[in-house]
Amino acid sequence: MPRKFFRRYLPDSDTVRESKYLSRFGSWLHHPNLWHLNRHSVAGGFAIGLFAGLVPGPFQMLTAALMAVPLKKNLPVALATTLYTNPFTIAPLYLLAYGYGRLLMGSHHRYMEVRPFEWDWAHLFDSCEAMFHWMLSLGPPLAIGLVALAVTLAVVGYAAVQIGWRIYVTLAWRARASKRAGG
Repeated sequence: MPRKFFRRYLPDSDTVRESKYLSRFGSWLHHPNLWHLNRHSVAGGFAIGLFAGLVPGPFQMLTAALMAVPLKKNLPVALATTLYTNPFTIAPLYLLAYGYGRLLMGSHHRYMEVRPFEWDWAHLFDSCEAMFHWMLSLGPPLAIGLVALAVTLAVVGYAAVQIGWRIYVTLAWRARASKRAGG
């Protein structure tokens, strides 16, 4: 993948290690795979970010970090990937997870149809509370669907990055070979 593009925006590992806030974690953040841009580390970080993005509440980045560090996958990619969930995408993703959960549970389970809540920007606290109650009303299909959707997104994301990276490298090799042959 275009490493120069990523290196421009991702923090340097030495900068992170020297940070006064992160230095207390000692050697936990010193593994090279947490910072290097290689196919396996980036694909793993992307998958972790997709999985952690569906964690309810404001704990997506914490979950991504707690998964990426022990699994030694790219930490900045994992953290950045969690940003696919935001106030605009979370309701459709949770409705998708609910439908996925109902599909996995089978049609013999009867659950009431629940309408999505309406977000009111003027009353932010009330909207957050309404979203919480809405999620609770969806029950088991949402819980099963969230886990299943998170795993599905992680597997598909991992495979997509692996395949995309391989295609990019193959095309770059061919371009260099044709440049050498022609020039």
